Amino acid sequence: MASKPTLTKPKSFTLPLIFLSIFLLYLTLTCKLRLNNRDVPISNLEKPTFRQNIMPVEQVSSRPQWFQLLQDETNDHETLKIGLVNLDDVAFSDYVGLHGAQNMETFHVKYPKVSDKIKWKDLFPEWIDENEVSAKPKCPDIPMPVFDEYEELDVVVAKVPCKHVGVDGTRDVFRLQVNLVVANLLVRTGGWNKNWPVYAVFIGDCGPMWEVFRCEDMLLHEENLWVYKPDLNKLKQKILMPVGTCQLVRPFSEQGQEIQKSHSISVEDKTLFHRSREAYVTVLHSSEAYVCGAIALAQSIIQSNSTRDLVLLADDSISPKSLHGLRAAGWKVKKIKRIRSPHAPKNAYNRWNYSKLRIWQLKDYDKIIFIDSDFVVFKNIDQFFSYPELSATGNDRYIFNSGIMIIEPSKCKFQTLMNKRFEVGSYNGGDQGFLNEIFVWWHRWPTKLNTLKIFVNSSHHDLPNDSYTIHYLGLKPWVCYEDYDCNWDKVGSQIFASDSAHERWWKVYNKMPMELREYCALTPEMDARIIKWRRKAKKANFSDGHWRIQVKDSRRLSKGRCLGACYSRMT
Repeated sequence: MASKPTLTKPKSFTLPLIFLSIFLLYLTLTCKLRLNNRDVPISNLEKPTFRQNIMPVEQVSSRPQWFQLLQDETNDHETLKIGLVNLDDVAFSDYVGLHGAQNMETFHVKYPKVSDKIKWKDLFPEWIDENEVSAKPKCPDIPMPVFDEYEELDVVVAKVPCKHVGVDGTRDVFRLQVNLVVANLLVRTGGWNKNWPVYAVFIGDCGPMWEVFRCEDMLLHEENLWVYKPDLNKLKQKILMPVGTCQLVRPFSEQGQEIQKSHSISVEDKTLFHRSREAYVTVLHSSEAYVCGAIALAQSIIQSNSTRDLVLLADDSISPKSLHGLRAAGWKVKKIKRIRSPHAPKNAYNRWNYSKLRIWQLKDYDKIIFIDSDFVVFKNIDQFFSYPELSATGNDRYIFNSGIMIIEPSKCKFQTLMNKRFEVGSYNGGDQGFLNEIFVWWHRWPTKLNTLKIFVNSSHHDLPNDSYTIHYLGLKPWVCYEDYDCNWDKVGSQIFASDSAHERWWKVYNKMPMELREYCALTPEMDARIIKWRRKAKKANFSDGHWRIQVKDSRRLSKGRCLGACYSRMT
């Protein structure tokens, strides 16, 4: 009889396998649960201080500060609509560290890049025909986006081109285009009367142009990233300007009328074209050589029936007696500490010209027209307060003359100027060279607002009668006789000589009260210098013949000098 086959007992193997399977299943479920717990929304873990449903916990720790700032600023927006300028989506995400954010929508702002053929000198020519009526000078075309396609943006993020950093890289046409594209997008997104808050984010080593985007509007700056909440009224002024000095800029009073025809402007926006707190300002430092000039300047402005304040900044070199005369002339005097020009040679004439930077500290005023003390004003120029910072007249190449200019005082601008004065150079060692490196984007005033008393390539030495002002270069009228311009007596100064310009300064002087004229008295040193050079002019037999004039300047008589005897020594 066959025996039954022997069966293997399964318990020796199956039971351990069963326990092992259960254990592995337990580990799998536990790990999965732990992994899932990492994806629990913030709202389930702790009470948030910003909008919920933003990002997973693992992304919050790496969320950029600027992005959180914008979320806090726009916490009533479900989705941030971001326009990208000079930047695509991939580069944007990589550069700013945002990946997988669920509460933003990006739009690539499209526009043709400005032609490489357009150079800075094309936007800022040395000369334009200001009198051309039939065909006014035009600026080269700087392409802009089709703005109707980007009407509801919350933020504009731009990568600023940075070409030749430190070697005139600030004068880059493409950089200007990017800044103007952003400015126009913000204004048109915020609208002329929508009052919709909008923001700008700039990334790159060079940063935004501070001539367009004000430091007062900056919310955040970290390394190579800047965040702004622009004052749209101020920004509107910028986009109304020509793209360069290739065109004269018109006052906002004229532009405002055109804008109101094509845009619906709210009551608040209309204040853009209204007069603000404004003043004429000059600065005296280092010596009293220009006290007479400052007195004549104040009197000329008053004689033009100006309604603006007159403010004079003076350092400790101006004596109490002179300060009394300056106040009597119409100036509100404010004492300052002078600022040395770091790039001026030792004992140079412009060693302390950076004292002019103090005008940005005058926060009692919204706008200031600065005027050097060797000017006089012949026509009312109050209308030019309607221009923005920085407006001036051309000098040469692409630079402006800082003798008369409009600025907008600001604490942060002054601090920036002070910080940059050592690292930014000056072609002439003084304030004009420095300011032209800081404000590379400026606006052209008509030349007759700063008529320079200089005649380089001219056979006659007469200035136009329609000049608003005269800028007295060379020897100043108050260090000469009233009878004639003593610049004629020196070969090197004759390019500054003009009888008509000289006469116009003395007309202002003769309208001044008698108590102010004493501050323009001739000193013995002045008189001796004139006599010395008159003698040399006679010996050289200068053809202009001014050395033959019999001087009748009452300032010499008032000093008890023997006019006849002095003149006889000359002739």
